[in-house]
Amino acid sequence: MNILYCGDNKMATGLELSVLSLMAQTQEPLHIYVLTATITTASHQFQPLAEQPIALLQAKLQARHDTSEIIKIDISDLFAATPPTANLATSFTPNCMLRLYADQVTLLPERLLYLDTDVLCCQDFQAFYQQDFAGNDLVGVLDHYGRWFFHQSWTHLDYLNSGVLLLNLGQIRQNGLFAACRQRCREQRMFMPDQSALNKLARYKKIAPVKFNEQHRRQADTVFQHFTTSFRFFPWFHTVTIKPWQMTAVQEQLGLHDYDDLFQSYHELTASTTKF
Repeated sequence: MNILYCGDNKMATGLELSVLSLMAQTQEPLHIYVLTATITTASHQFQPLAEQPIALLQAKLQARHDTSEIIKIDISDLFAATPPTANLATSFTPNCMLRLYADQVTLLPERLLYLDTDVLCCQDFQAFYQQDFAGNDLVGVLDHYGRWFFHQSWTHLDYLNSGVLLLNLGQIRQNGLFAACRQRCREQRMFMPDQSALNKLARYKKIAPVKFNEQHRRQADTVFQHFTTSFRFFPWFHTVTIKPWQMTAVQEQLGLHDYDDLFQSYHELTASTTKF
């Protein structure tokens, strides 16, 4: 199965946890691709993902299945050639837009499951991965909050969260969806730019059940849990943002112990850091 992540050197722990969660739920070979880049904005310098987490995960993947692999792909040149100029200084890191360059990376296969690094796998996902695209560019789940406020259709909810996307990259290359999204990101400032562009421009998309991108609370049938920001109303109205790499907060503030074994696997993985 082909998996795509994107990000910079601050994503290492999230990447490691997410990949380990995939490994815990499938025995299928995993071909993992990580798009990263050096990005300079007026206020920040984003550095590409280091080699160390890639080496750690490669050793772990190969020990489990010798055809599994993880490949880091630096796309600094692609990003610099057509930067998302209008959205380099939003509240969201420019790294969120790296996925929109995937069509230009010839190494990437035509069927690809994109995951944010704050997504953990809870159950086998092969059926979701292998599903028929039925002519669609991508398959995703409605955004937990955004579906009520943003939509292209007046007859049904259709605003997708971009944290879990099954991509028909072969078709996307042919019809230019990502190219159009990159152009929109260059020219028009947007809230959550990559997600906004995809929802605005994707004509052929399939909506999957919530269990494939659970953004609120883990349920018995959850396949992927996405640790997004949530709103709480008691004892006062406030937002809560807890990411998987905040392991103590996941256990104590969220009261979530479903990932205790995963966290232990992470500690065992990183205990061997000195080997690389």
